[in-house]
Amino acid sequence: MTPFAALVLLVAAERLAELAVARRNTAWSRRHGGIEYGRGHYPVMVLLHTGLLVGCLAEPAWADRPFLPALGWPMLVLAVAAQGLRWWCISTLGPRWNTRVIVVPGLPLVTGGPYRLLSHPNYLAVVVEGAALPLVHSAWLTATGFTLLNLPLLAVRLRCENAALGTAVSPLPATAGVTP
Repeated sequence: MTPFAALVLLVAAERLAELAVARRNTAWSRRHGGIEYGRGHYPVMVLLHTGLLVGCLAEPAWADRPFLPALGWPMLVLAVAAQGLRWWCISTLGPRWNTRVIVVPGLPLVTGGPYRLLSHPNYLAVVVEGAALPLVHSAWLTATGFTLLNLPLLAVRLRCENAALGTAVSPLPATAGVTP
C-alpha cells in the first residue's frame, strides 16, 4: 500500500467516525424534537463524497499520476488543516453537529468556535479538502470533478441549511458554549 492510499484510507476511516457521531447526534436531536430538512440532497452528497475517495485512489493508479513534492506537501498540509477545521466544528456544535440538516426548534444559534468567524466553516473544510486531498498525489481530474460537482450541491445545501437555521430562536453569545 502506498502512503497516499494509506492517507485516503485514514480519511475514509475518519468519515466512518463522523457517521457514528452523526448517528448519535441524530438520535439526540430527535429526542429533543429535531426536524430534518433537505433529505433529498443527502444521498447525492454521500455519493459525491464517496466518489471523491474512490477517485483519490483510482486516478493516481489508472493515470499513473506522480507524487510531485512541490504540490503534494502543501496539499497535504491543507488536507490535514481541513480535517482540523472539521473537528473544531464538530466539537463546537457538540450534539447539534450532523451530516444531515437537523434543527432542534427553540435552540439558539451557536456563535462560538469557528462559527464566530464564519457562518458555515464546515463547508470551507469540505471545499479545501475536496481540492487538496486528490492533489496530494496529482489527481487533478478528481479534484476538478469533485469541485465542479460540489458547487451546485453546496449551493443547495447552504440554501437548505440557512432556511432551517432561520427557524432557530436567536444567537448564543460567543462565550455561552454549545449546550442548550
